[in-house]
Amino acid sequence: MTHLVYLAILAACALGTLPLEFVLGTRVYARWRRLLLTLVPVVIVFAGGDVGAVAAGTWEYDPRYLVGVTLPGRLPLEEVLFFLVIPTCAILTLEAVRARRPDWHLP
Repeated sequence: MTHLVYLAILAACALGTLPLEFVLGTRVYARWRRLLLTLVPVVIVFAGGDVGAVAAGTWEYDPRYLVGVTLPGRLPLEEVLFFLVIPTCAILTLEAVRARRPDWHLP
Protein backbone atom coordinates (compact mmCIF):
# COMPACT_ATOMS: atom_id res chain seq x y z
CA MET A 1 0.00 0.00 0.00
CA THR A 2 2.98 2.32 0.41
CA HIS A 3 3.13 2.67 -3.38
CA LEU A 4 0.10 4.99 -3.12
CA VAL A 5 1.54 7.34 -0.49
CA TYR A 6 2.91 9.93 -2.92
CA LEU A 7 -0.36 9.99 -4.87
CA ALA A 8 -2.38 10.21 -1.64
CA ILE A 9 -0.40 13.24 -0.49
CA LEU A 10 -0.90 14.96 -3.84
CA ALA A 11 -4.62 14.14 -3.77
CA ALA A 12 -4.92 15.54 -0.24
CA CYS A 13 -3.22 18.77 -1.33
CA ALA A 14 -5.48 19.12 -4.36
CA LEU A 15 -8.65 18.30 -2.44
CA GLY A 16 -7.64 20.55 0.44
CA THR A 17 -7.36 23.59 -1.79
CA LEU A 18 -10.23 22.75 -4.16
CA PRO A 19 -12.84 24.56 -2.02
CA LEU A 20 -10.91 27.80 -2.54
CA GLU A 21 -12.03 27.74 -6.18
CA PHE A 22 -15.69 27.47 -5.30
CA VAL A 23 -16.09 29.00 -1.84
CA LEU A 24 -13.90 32.05 -2.40
CA GLY A 25 -14.32 32.18 -6.17
CA THR A 26 -10.62 32.28 -6.99
CA ARG A 27 -11.37 31.31 -10.62
CA VAL A 28 -8.02 29.55 -11.03
CA TYR A 29 -9.54 26.52 -12.77
CA ALA A 30 -12.00 28.72 -14.65
CA ARG A 31 -9.03 30.51 -16.21
CA TRP A 32 -7.44 27.27 -17.33
CA ARG A 33 -5.40 28.81 -20.17
CA ARG A 34 -3.72 31.16 -17.73
CA LEU A 35 -3.05 28.27 -15.34
CA LEU A 36 -1.65 26.17 -18.17
CA LEU A 37 0.70 28.98 -19.25
CA THR A 38 1.93 29.13 -15.67
CA LEU A 39 2.39 25.40 -15.23
CA VAL A 40 4.09 24.50 -18.51
CA PRO A 41 7.38 26.31 -17.75
CA VAL A 42 7.38 24.86 -14.21
CA VAL A 43 7.00 21.32 -15.53
CA ILE A 44 9.63 21.82 -18.23
CA VAL A 45 12.25 23.33 -15.93
CA PHE A 46 11.78 21.06 -12.93
CA ALA A 47 11.16 17.85 -14.87
CA GLY A 48 14.23 18.64 -16.95
CA GLY A 49 16.25 19.13 -13.79
CA ASP A 50 15.02 15.85 -12.37
CA VAL A 51 15.74 13.95 -15.58
CA GLY A 52 19.26 15.39 -15.61
CA ALA A 53 19.84 14.59 -11.94
CA VAL A 54 18.61 11.01 -12.37
CA ALA A 55 20.80 10.55 -15.45
CA ALA A 56 23.80 11.90 -13.53
CA GLY A 57 23.10 9.58 -10.63
CA THR A 58 22.63 12.38 -8.10
CA TRP A 59 18.89 11.83 -7.65
CA GLU A 60 16.70 8.78 -7.42
CA TYR A 61 13.16 7.81 -6.49
CA ASP A 62 12.17 5.22 -3.93
CA PRO A 63 10.10 2.67 -5.85
CA ARG A 64 8.22 1.72 -2.65
CA TYR A 65 6.27 5.00 -2.95
CA LEU A 66 5.58 4.89 -6.68
CA VAL A 67 2.83 3.19 -8.68
CA GLY A 68 5.32 2.11 -11.33
CA VAL A 69 4.34 4.34 -14.24
CA THR A 70 7.55 5.80 -15.61
CA LEU A 71 7.65 8.51 -18.25
CA PRO A 72 10.51 9.26 -20.65
CA GLY A 73 13.72 10.17 -18.86
CA ARG A 74 12.91 7.72 -16.04
CA LEU A 75 10.55 10.29 -14.55
CA PRO A 76 7.84 8.77 -12.35
CA LEU A 77 4.25 9.81 -12.97
CA GLU A 78 4.01 11.07 -9.39
CA GLU A 79 6.84 13.52 -9.95
CA VAL A 80 5.14 15.10 -12.96
CA LEU A 81 1.91 15.29 -10.99
CA PHE A 82 3.84 16.97 -8.18
CA PHE A 83 4.96 19.69 -10.61
CA LEU A 84 1.32 20.23 -11.59
CA VAL A 85 -0.49 19.87 -8.27
CA ILE A 86 1.73 21.79 -5.86
CA PRO A 87 2.05 24.98 -7.97
CA THR A 88 -1.71 24.86 -8.61
CA CYS A 89 -2.34 24.63 -4.85
CA ALA A 90 0.01 27.58 -4.31
CA ILE A 91 -1.79 29.64 -6.94
CA LEU A 92 -5.17 28.77 -5.44
CA THR A 93 -3.90 29.85 -2.02
CA LEU A 94 -2.50 33.12 -3.37
CA GLU A 95 -5.74 33.89 -5.19
CA ALA A 96 -7.73 33.05 -2.04
CA VAL A 97 -5.69 35.60 -0.10
CA ARG A 98 -6.29 38.14 -2.85
CA ALA A 99 -10.03 37.38 -2.78
CA ARG A 100 -10.18 37.94 0.98
CA ARG A 101 -7.78 40.90 0.98
CA PRO A 102 -8.16 42.78 -2.32
CA ASP A 103 -5.72 45.43 -1.09
CA TRP A 104 -2.96 42.85 -0.60
CA HIS A 105 -0.27 42.57 -3.27
CA LEU A 106 2.98 40.71 -3.62
CA PRO A 107 5.96 42.93 -2.85
